[in-house]
Amino acid sequence: MPLQTTACNPWPVDLCCDVAGVEAATLERWQRVATQILWRLSGRRIGVCDVTVRPCRRACLDSGPISFQAGVGTGPWVPYIGVDGAWRNASVCGCAPSGCSCSELCEVKLGGPVHSVVRVNVDGVDLVPGVEYRVDAPSLLVRLGGECWPTCQEMAEPEFTAGTFTVVYRWGIEPDDSAIAAVSELTCHLLKGCGGTGSCGCKANRNVTRLQRQGVEMEMPDPTVFYSSGLTGLPLADLFLTTVNPGRLSRPSRVYSVDYQRPRKATWP
Repeated sequence: MPLQTTACNPWPVDLCCDVAGVEAATLERWQRVATQILWRLSGRRIGVCDVTVRPCRRACLDSGPISFQAGVGTGPWVPYIGVDGAWRNASVCGCAPSGCSCSELCEVKLGGPVHSVVRVNVDGVDLVPGVEYRVDAPSLLVRLGGECWPTCQEMAEPEFTAGTFTVVYRWGIEPDDSAIAAVSELTCHLLKGCGGTGSCGCKANRNVTRLQRQGVEMEMPDPTVFYSSGLTGLPLADLFLTTVNPGRLSRPSRVYSVDYQRPRKATWP
């Protein structure tokens, strides 16, 4: 998928703090802030995004690197040396029977992992899930019923019209119970100071680390130490971060292929 700079949607919350008197817009704002912080610290992997794409089918015989016997529609070949030292050719396009399938699978690769498919439309007609298409993990949209995906489409025409091929789906990983607990705790933490004359978030962190008064001395941890190590200083949130992202990765690994034709996505207007 394209590079993301923020979470697509706020994670759901189950707040254990008192939010009576807090405006809905204020609560939503700090829920989004908490989500963005944990999304980045957890490696930018959790959360579900809504996307609409115009796929390009993985066609056979595209950019075949080696010539082969005419009339045999098995797609491009890649030479390799077998364990016996003999040269052989390996089919890579999947048009010939390969893997577990005894026949060709007509499929397109979506940016994923695919969470769920909302709508698949070909020539202005919505297809029936499970009857006319399915998704094979993590992101292969497979055509069923003996039909195949369009080999081309009218990109100049609007979506869901004749001559077009459009897929509306959700991709990503749904926040689990631990993620919901973490974002709920951080949201409550950021909401501190919203009452009275304080401003939301400004009183969430202490600006002193040691306090001595009337013979009582209190020493509090410096929150910047937690922040520099990719933590928040909150028990539930930090437990979640250390289990879901123990290597402190800033983002998931990405593999780029010059041969992979990505689905087309309109970004404006």
